[in-house]
Parts: sequence; structure tokens; C-alpha cells
Amino acid sequence: MAQRLTINYSKKPCYDIIFSQNFQDLALELEALEVEKRRVCIITDSTVEKLYAEEIVHLIKNKCRKISVFSFPSGEASKTLDTVQKAYTFLIEEGFDRKDILIALGGGVVGDLTGFTAATYLRGIDFIQIPTTLLAQADSSIGGKTGVDLDGYKNMVGAFYMPKLVYMNVSVLKTLEERQYFSGFAEIMKHGLIRDSVFYVWLLENMYEICDRDPDTLEEMVIRSSNIKKTVVEKDPMEQGERALLNFGHTIGHALEKAKNFALYHGECVALGCVAAAYISWKHELLTMDEYYEIRDMFVPFQLPISIDHIDPEEILRLTKSDKKMDAGKIKFILLKKVGKAVIDTSVTDDDIRNAIKEIYFSDEDMTE
Repeated sequence: MAQRLTINYSKKPCYDIIFSQNFQDLALELEALEVEKRRVCIITDSTVEKLYAEEIVHLIKNKCRKISVFSFPSGEASKTLDTVQKAYTFLIEEGFDRKDILIALGGGVVGDLTGFTAATYLRGIDFIQIPTTLLAQADSSIGGKTGVDLDGYKNMVGAFYMPKLVYMNVSVLKTLEERQYFSGFAEIMKHGLIRDSVFYVWLLENMYEICDRDPDTLEEMVIRSSNIKKTVVEKDPMEQGERALLNFGHTIGHALEKAKNFALYHGECVALGCVAAAYISWKHELLTMDEYYEIRDMFVPFQLPISIDHIDPEEILRLTKSDKKMDAGKIKFILLKKVGKAVIDTSVTDDDIRNAIKEIYFSDEDMTE
């Protein structure tokens, strides 16, 4: 039986997250949104379209006024204003108005882009999230952050815009290639590190089940992770304070993504960013050396990188200054006081960041030592 988690906004119910191991309850959930009089457009990418678009269309085609599918090439390279413009054109040509609804069917790129399209088309149109990657289920589909990249800089154009529903079918995680699956796990681990030490320990204790993608374990993991994000975004929906804690690992992570031209997955860069942030936390005497090395090494069993080669540390440092998390010329860096307790710190210096980058940088010189 599907489980339900309600996300509140301004202390009032805003939307529900449905956790299931199939899509069978989706039609009922859409009926509650009164889609029978509305046009529905599924926005997806070329990979997910082949896997799930036909199934979703079949489930809801008799529940709505009209259903259309807009697909774009998969990958971060499509997360641009150009793709959004093509979506606008498609919606105009299909006759979509403000009372119609969009469905984001896919991973983080699809969810972010669809949400931004919904927020801006006709000054706002309803949308729902059907996340199909672990990263999207654990993180990006919850909380209303939408946006696209600009000239390779992550999510520089966007808006806060809440979905009407998030429907998570954890069985889709079985279809992910290993690298994609474990990339999403970085966000799961991040939630434990910043907010819930008990959950962090549970993840380590259930390592084998997680790696084997046991359905019941996956469902519990996604539900617990979503609860952590729920508590944060409800307190600070517009990221004026505490919500910034969710950016742990992302400042250096986003810089690495751009420097590598998105050859590394987002979660892989977040894992590297978490290691770098934990290193700074140690050097600021918030963590002990043993705690730092434990945090660093716990990414390894989940096939996530803890070092990176072929980068220019000075370029990475420069790119961190282009991050959205700058505040009056200072980076709002997220550090760990302990496992389960993150803090916002504006005292992190260029040398701190430079040394942290060097800590995760595996150079040719290291190979000869």
C-alpha cells in the first residue's frame, strides 16, 4: 500500500509525496487534482521516454481532457533556456492554458526544467513530479527549487515553485545503471550527515541491501531521506537560512561539475564536495581527524569518488566564487560540527578551500610517490 507524506508551506498543507512500488495509484492521485477537464503534458527526456512514457500515458489518457508528450535529449547539456523555449512553443501549439498541468517524468534535469517551465509559462501553470532517479527522489523533486543552467553554471536561472504532487515509484530505481544509481545515493548520505546521525548509521548497517537495491530497503531509505528534507524546507522554504544546510558538499561540487564539463555526475561531485567540506570542518577543529577519515571513507562502498584527477585547483577555487551561495562577497559554506549536525560558516577562506581541493586532488605526482 502506498504511503503518503504531506509537505507544508507557511504551516499549511501544500502537496503530498506518494511512496509506492508501482504506478497503479497515479491515476487516483491525478483524479484528486481534477485533471478530467485539463490538458496534461508529460515532459521527459529521451531515455526515460522509452522506459515509462507509454505506461504513464496508458494509465491516465482516459482520466484527462488531452495528453501530450514533450521530450528532449537526455543529459545536463539540455538543461538550458533553449530547451525551455522549445517547451513553451510546444505548449502554445498544443493550446495549453493556465488551468492545464505538466508532469515532470524523469530525473533531476527533467524535474528542474519542467518546474521552471511551469513557474514561467503564462506566469504559472500547475505541475507534478514523477522522479525516476534516486537523486531526484532523494532531493531535487522535494522543496520547489526549479531552474536551468546558464553558460555551464548550475541552476543560475530559476524560481521557487511548488508542485501539486510528487509520486515516487521506488521500483524504477532497478532500471538505473549502477553509476547513475550510486550518484543519487550521495544526496541520501548528505541528509544523514547534516541532520540525522541515526539515519547515517542505518545507511551503513544496510549497505548490502542498498547496494543490491532491495525494494523494501529502498522504500524505507527514500521515505526517511524525504522526511529529513521535509523538516528543513518547511522551516525555510525560500532558503533564507536553515535550508542552506542542504547545500553541504555543493559549493565545491558544483565547481567540479563545471570544470569537468559535466562529465562527472552531480552526485559524484557532491560526494567529492562533501569530502572537501568535511576536511575543512576538521581543519576548523569542528571534527576530529578520525571523524573526517570515517566520513571520507564511507563513500567508497557506495562506489562514489573521494579523489579526482586532471583538475586545476585554482580554477576550481575561482569557480566556487560564481556559486549561487555567495552572500555579500562571502561564501556561505556548510561545515559539519559532528555527524548529524551541520552549520553555516562564512569564515572559510580561499586558503581553506584551496587546501580542501588539494586534499581531494589526485595528481600525476601522487602516482609517482
